[in-house]
Amino acid sequence: MSFFQEKQTKLNGITVHTVKTDKYKTNTLVLKMMAPLKKENVTKRAILPFVLQRATERFRTTGDLRNHLDELYGASLFADLSKKGENQIITFRMEVANEKFLSEKTPLFEEAISLLSDILLRPLLKGSAFDEGIVKEEIRTLKQRIQAAYDDKMRYSNLRLVQEMCKNEPYALHVNGEKDQADDLTAENVYEYYQQVLKEDKLDLYLIGDFEEDAAGEMVKKYFDFSANTHAYPETEQASKQHVEEKEVIEEEDVKQGKLNIGYRTNCLYNDDSYFALQVFNGIFGGFSHSKLFINVREKASLAYYAASRVESHKGLLMVMSGIEVGNYDHAVSIIKEQMAAMKNGDFTDDDLNQTKGVIRNQLLETIDTSYGLSEILYQNVAANSERTFDELLDGISHVTKEEVVESASKIELDTIYFLKGKGAQNNG
Repeated sequence: MSFFQEKQTKLNGITVHTVKTDKYKTNTLVLKMMAPLKKENVTKRAILPFVLQRATERFRTTGDLRNHLDELYGASLFADLSKKGENQIITFRMEVANEKFLSEKTPLFEEAISLLSDILLRPLLKGSAFDEGIVKEEIRTLKQRIQAAYDDKMRYSNLRLVQEMCKNEPYALHVNGEKDQADDLTAENVYEYYQQVLKEDKLDLYLIGDFEEDAAGEMVKKYFDFSANTHAYPETEQASKQHVEEKEVIEEEDVKQGKLNIGYRTNCLYNDDSYFALQVFNGIFGGFSHSKLFINVREKASLAYYAASRVESHKGLLMVMSGIEVGNYDHAVSIIKEQMAAMKNGDFTDDDLNQTKGVIRNQLLETIDTSYGLSEILYQNVAANSERTFDELLDGISHVTKEEVVESASKIELDTIYFLKGKGAQNNG
C-alpha cells in the first residue's frame, strides 16, 4: 500500500500537484517557482518573494495582509529561496486550518488559494513599479541576509568552497544574490524582472490535505488567471566539470576554530540509477553519528569539533564539513582521505550497510510527517525531471548492495580542499 497518492494536472500553465490525505490537521499550499541561476538576475530574484509577500492590491500594507491571515484562523505564510542544481527556486508556503473542523463554515481553503494568487499576480504597485518604500526596506533586509552568510564562518567556509569548486558554473552563485548588486535594485527594475518571471518561470503548486480535488482545481483555474501565460522556462544543460583536479585553497579570517571543507564530484545525479547507492554511501561515510567521519575524525582521533558530509543530489557534489584546531589540518585531511579510500575498498560491514539503510528510511518517513516535508520530497522529481515515487525511493534504498556502494564510491573524485584558519595561525603548530 502506497504512503500517499499524488495527482498532477496542468491548469493555466501551472502544474498542480494534489495529495488528498487526512494525515494532517491543516491544509497546505506550496508554490514553487523555478528559473535558471543567472548572475544578471540572481539578486533581483533573491528580493522578489519578500517584496511580493509584503502587500497586495487588496491588502495594501503588511499590517493589513497579516491581519487577514489572522482572520483566516491564524493562517501562516512564508517565503523562501533555495538552489537545486543550476536552478534558483522561490517558494511560497501557506498553511491554513481545515474548515471541516470548524463550527463556522468559512471557506478557508478557497480564501488561501485566493490570497496566494493575489501575492503572485496582484501585488501592490505604484504606477509601473513596486512600492518604493517596500523595496528599499527589503534591500536592507537582503543585505543583512547576505552579510549573515559572511558572519557565520561555518556557512561562509561552505560558501567559499562552492565558489572555488564551481568557478564558471552557475552553481557558484549564492541563493541570496550578490552584495555588490543589492544597491542597484530599484522598484522599477525588480518589477521589470517580475514580469519576466511570470512569463518564464516553471510553476508547481502543491495542495496537500483533506479537500475535494475537483473543487480545488476549479479554484486554481479561477484565481491563477495569468494574462501572459507562456511559461517559457528555458531548459538548461547541467553544467559539470569535464576534468577534475585536486586543488587546495587556504584563507585567513578572524576565527579561533579552523573550518575544513572538502568538495568531491560524485558523477551521480538524483535521477541516476546509482542515486540510491550514493545515498547509502554518504550515510556510511559521513551522514550520521555512526558514520566513518564522526567515529574516526571526531571520536577516535579527537581532531574535529564536528565532522559530517552531505550530498547535493541535483548538482552531483559531496561536501565534507569539519571544524578543527588549525594545527590539526594535515592530520585531519589525511584521516578524511583515509575514510574515503576505505569506502572505495569496501572497508565497511554488513551491519554498517543495514544500519545506514534503516536510518535513511526512518529519515525519509520522518520527512513526510509534515506536509511541507512531503512537498519537498515530491519536488525533487520536478527539479530532476524524474518520476520516481516515494515508494520507489524507499524500495531503492532498501535494495542497495555493498557492491553498489563500492561502485558508487569508485566514481567519486576529490575536487577542492578549502581551509579557513585564523590570521597568522600555523597549519601544523
